[in-house]
Amino acid sequence: MKQCELLVIGGGPAGLSAAIEAAEAGVKVIIVDANEKAGGQLFKQIHKFFGSSMHRAGIRGMNIGQELLERCEKLGVEIWLDSLAIGMYKGNIVAVDVKKNLTDHKLEKIQAKKIVIATGASENAVRFPGWTLPGVMGAGAAQTMVNFHRVLPGKKVLMIGSGNVGLIVSYQLMQAGAEIVGIVEAQPKINGYAVHASKLTREGIPIYTGYTIVEASGDERVNRAIIAKVNPDWSTEPGTEITLDIDTIAIGAGLKPLIGMSYMSNCHLMNDRFLGGWAPCHNYSMETTTKDVYVAGDASGVEEANTAIEEGKVCGIAIAQALGYLEEEKAEQMKKDAWGRLAGLREGAHGAERTAAKERQLLEYKKVMEG
Repeated sequence: MKQCELLVIGGGPAGLSAAIEAAEAGVKVIIVDANEKAGGQLFKQIHKFFGSSMHRAGIRGMNIGQELLERCEKLGVEIWLDSLAIGMYKGNIVAVDVKKNLTDHKLEKIQAKKIVIATGASENAVRFPGWTLPGVMGAGAAQTMVNFHRVLPGKKVLMIGSGNVGLIVSYQLMQAGAEIVGIVEAQPKINGYAVHASKLTREGIPIYTGYTIVEASGDERVNRAIIAKVNPDWSTEPGTEITLDIDTIAIGAGLKPLIGMSYMSNCHLMNDRFLGGWAPCHNYSMETTTKDVYVAGDASGVEEANTAIEEGKVCGIAIAQALGYLEEEKAEQMKKDAWGRLAGLREGAHGAERTAAKERQLLEYKKVMEG
């Protein structure tokens, strides 16, 4: 059985940042990632980040991802790719399915002193007649196809959802040569940042606020969609239907934390809609109610890449402290600084809700641990 001091499950922004902080202090780290390349969502984010220089404003997500990978390599972090964590057992043992090739898999076991769950999130589905037709996919899947694999998912795309994901992916699909037939949003106003929406409206892309998709149809592939106005009770208004000729529907209806590994670790979960649903509660060090198991990034509640990076840093610092690689005073100051940056990131649109949700997670942890 492979032994290590820290095992990080998931090589996205949270997992890489946790590994870097811990490894810089001297901790021996292994990252397991189910994908053929680590970096998670960052390598799909070809747009430049915005905000403060502290959080890499003006730098493209894929460049941030490359920087994190290079730092891991220099620090000697061991990264297992095509390696899916499939089980958590007593004694901090994790079962990992390592893919050798398309048909050959090998089961490995890793025992770690500390574990970070940084598995990210999965896309929410929207169910409607025709939602299982080829050509209907998540917005994240469309983004992966066009930005990572360089494959255009379709030529005439209807986007469901006007959150930041829906808006950004629509623009990126347009840049790649697709026609965005429209963006449908059931709420009466756009959900994402105005800066993203304005780029689309300047290109003449219609955004149907107060509308929802009624049905999709097609033979071998989706080729038509019907949308209609939404009433306050979420029923559709007869006579408002609009038929659109399309070949792709991308669904950007939000994300939910991937909690499988947290569930198997017996972490206490709580449901909070402002963080995407069920997620493990944690303390100030991002440790869950299961001793030695930490959580960071979207796996602890859906936010964004910079937040995931900072939560990962908190994990790495706390673990280095717990293993004796960082003095308490220094570690506590480093964690305090990271939480200060997190507070700054949670300002702005919906920031108060996210801040309150995180406070509820901390409070729930305290209640559970105090019995």
